[in-house]
Amino acid sequence: MATAVLEARGISKGFPGVLALDDVSFRLDAGQVHALVGENGAGKSTLIKVLTGVYRPDRGTLLLRDEPVTFDNPLAAQRAGISTIYQEVNLVPQMSLAHNLLLGREPRSRLGVIDTTQLYAEAERVMTRYGIRTDVRRPLRSLGMGTQQMVALARAVSIEARVVIMDEPTSALEPREVDTLFGVIADLRSEGISVIYVSHRLDELYRICDRVTVLRDGRVAHDGPLDELARVELVALMLGRDPAEIRRDGATRFTGEHTTTAGEPLVEARSVSRRPVLRDVSVQVRPGEVVGLGGLLGAGRSETAKAIAGALPVDAGTVTVAGQQVRRGSPAAAIRAGVSLVPEDRKAEGIVPTLSVRDNIALAALPQMSRSGVVSDARIDRIVDSFMRRLRIKAASPYQKVSELSGGNQQKVLLARSLATGAKVLLLDEPTRGIDVGAKAEVQALIDELAAEGLGVLLISSDLEELVEGADRVVVLRDGAVAGELSGDQVTEEAIMATIAATGETDG
Repeated sequence: MATAVLEARGISKGFPGVLALDDVSFRLDAGQVHALVGENGAGKSTLIKVLTGVYRPDRGTLLLRDEPVTFDNPLAAQRAGISTIYQEVNLVPQMSLAHNLLLGREPRSRLGVIDTTQLYAEAERVMTRYGIRTDVRRPLRSLGMGTQQMVALARAVSIEARVVIMDEPTSALEPREVDTLFGVIADLRSEGISVIYVSHRLDELYRICDRVTVLRDGRVAHDGPLDELARVELVALMLGRDPAEIRRDGATRFTGEHTTTAGEPLVEARSVSRRPVLRDVSVQVRPGEVVGLGGLLGAGRSETAKAIAGALPVDAGTVTVAGQQVRRGSPAAAIRAGVSLVPEDRKAEGIVPTLSVRDNIALAALPQMSRSGVVSDARIDRIVDSFMRRLRIKAASPYQKVSELSGGNQQKVLLARSLATGAKVLLLDEPTRGIDVGAKAEVQALIDELAAEGLGVLLISSDLEELVEGADRVVVLRDGAVAGELSGDQVTEEAIMATIAATGETDG
């Protein structure tokens, strides 16, 4: 067997209460483009950080060209020829494109000062190779995200890297820029440079990758040539389902035809676009209906919910509530219209941990509770007490800090906040993630109760079982666009996975 450029053997890495990597082995050969995939929490980021010296593994060995190595920090890994391009561009926005590209390697005159003429000429030469024609003297922050991503790529390759790790490199790129990137990757492969390619976009993986490693719950679920794995099998492996069942039952292609629920849509998004994360997405929810939003991580589910809630500015499309158009990009307008979003990350975007349960519930509804700018404490107490009893929120008192509650009760507090605003439509992004089984069942029962009372619910979940059991219809997204819509007997785990994996062509 040929010498591996980079290899991890039996790597384990834990954090308090979490085993992020459990006996993970990974091999990267020269000139290979190796896909690293898995859903949220699978261990991809932790493995990358071990390979690049951000973390030291608790157990296991790293080898560089068959020699054991230890990277004390990312600079040591970079000096060894391992370069990383992160999804979030980590350059210096105030500096020029040219200075960012050649930072630390600037051409200098005999007097030791930076030769700006040579600096700009070299930057123009390099960026032309990447299809970027712009004034290299401009501050990086004044350029589009696609150009910034290309600068990060060019810098990573130009430091004589033998291994380039690309973490979701196309997330901010337009189609033309993606084609340029893939051309560069082909050049790297021909030069014997290896690429670890992290992406949720199946089309990209099958277009450029030779091999794939699937991580799930911190372990290797699969490793092998990508062309030997059908798309639907790859999806099944990522989601922890049996590929044999999907091959047998999931071959149907769905056209989006479904049985509609009676009544006019309570909320409707029409042809919503936000380049490059959303493309012509349409979804509607009727009173008393739970509509699931399915798809892999990064498919555009959260972005769709945020666009409907006014929290994500869009380039095109409309959102209407009860037939009335809502001003785009305005969370306040969406709330007034009766739309409320419960975000995926309740700690970062939902609860205010330093405030009490009472204050968290009342927070968004204060404008409705006030009269001439004065808020009645007695009115707040009545409303908070009502929702705490209705949602069975377990707390020592309404004045207990919300951060002291369990994850399930924190989620109920966010639901109570949404209901206190008089919401007609609830957009629930992963409402049961990170809570125990008992709390999960309670939250799911609450969703059913609210729908039975006539609210419309858009339910985003990575848990296929939750979508199948809880949704009347499921809209499946793939790469920021609607891949299909399922209803009635069509709503099965196998059908959702088949829709995620489906392309215009039959897999061979």
